Amino acid sequence: MLPQTKLDALLARHAGLEAELTGQLSSEAFVRASRELSELAPVVEAVKAYRTAEQELADIEAMIGDATSDPEMRAMAEAERPQLMARRDELAQAIRIALLPKDAMDDRNVVLEIRAGTGGDEASLFAGDLFRMYERFAALHGWSVEVISASEGTMGGYKEIIAEIRGRGAFAKLKFESGAHRVQRVPDTEASGRIHTSAATVAVLPEAEEVDVDIKDTDLRIETMRSQGAGGQHVNKTESAIRITHLPTGIVVSMQDSRSQHKNRAKAMTLLRARLYDAEAQKLHAERSADRRGQVGSGDRSERIRTYNFPQGRVTDHRINLTLYKLPQVIAGEALGELVDALTTEHQAAQLAAEGAAA
Repeated sequence: MLPQTKLDALLARHAGLEAELTGQLSSEAFVRASRELSELAPVVEAVKAYRTAEQELADIEAMIGDATSDPEMRAMAEAERPQLMARRDELAQAIRIALLPKDAMDDRNVVLEIRAGTGGDEASLFAGDLFRMYERFAALHGWSVEVISASEGTMGGYKEIIAEIRGRGAFAKLKFESGAHRVQRVPDTEASGRIHTSAATVAVLPEAEEVDVDIKDTDLRIETMRSQGAGGQHVNKTESAIRITHLPTGIVVSMQDSRSQHKNRAKAMTLLRARLYDAEAQKLHAERSADRRGQVGSGDRSERIRTYNFPQGRVTDHRINLTLYKLPQVIAGEALGELVDALTTEHQAAQLAAEGAAA
């Protein structure tokens, strides 16, 4: 059974927001109320449909239980009952999932970090493939992608690439992508056709705001340097590169992609905030590891989460034992959503099971 008082409160909140939006609101309050109303709308529709199904079911049960009812009508009610029960249960499950506690960071933008692991040039090429996969997946969702910094591999791809993905719900969709990704394929340079295994690590960090992470100026050591590497005539003429060290944790971020020291500093601070927030989140994950063992999204960066096998055209996510024989579509970002949705469903199932055990 669903908690009826919670459903009543949900409907009351929705009605309150509708009334609020007809009044005089500041632009900021209007945007906030409109956003909350749009988030509540599908749940409220499900609640109304659930209550309609419950009432219809009660009417049918009454008809079946009434000995004076027309036999033909009772038979029709008997035939309709299983379908209506299935509909009610389906709506109830959708509402339970909608009422699960949300990750406070789900709506945030994402800082995506991809690093080539074991496998030399092939690992760098694979890191490039992964970045393009996420780039296309982002485009399909209408999100924007901006590269913050990149270190290219000698044969192509990236030794490391860090990008910002901006879009509503980006972290909710991508948060289970953190971990070690493994590829098995025959490199173009391999004359004998031998399959090589290489790897890349992915870290998906929610973009933290100043209110999320308290960074004291006294905790920072900020150094300016001249940009290194190719970049045209402006390189080495101005000290635009920035390196920021967070002294309490030893986390270091460097940025030299822009000619503007101000822009490099802003990007470095964005990255530092995300890493500090993530470090705190990892600490909490570790403290709860006994409870979270076996769950999706443990947050362990060293955990091998997925294998992309090119000779067999398959992708296997080891956390949920799901294999898709559509590797080209996954790498193209088109079928990545199937993996993302399966991981989200598994996570929600674990949350529901935990709530049921606690009840």
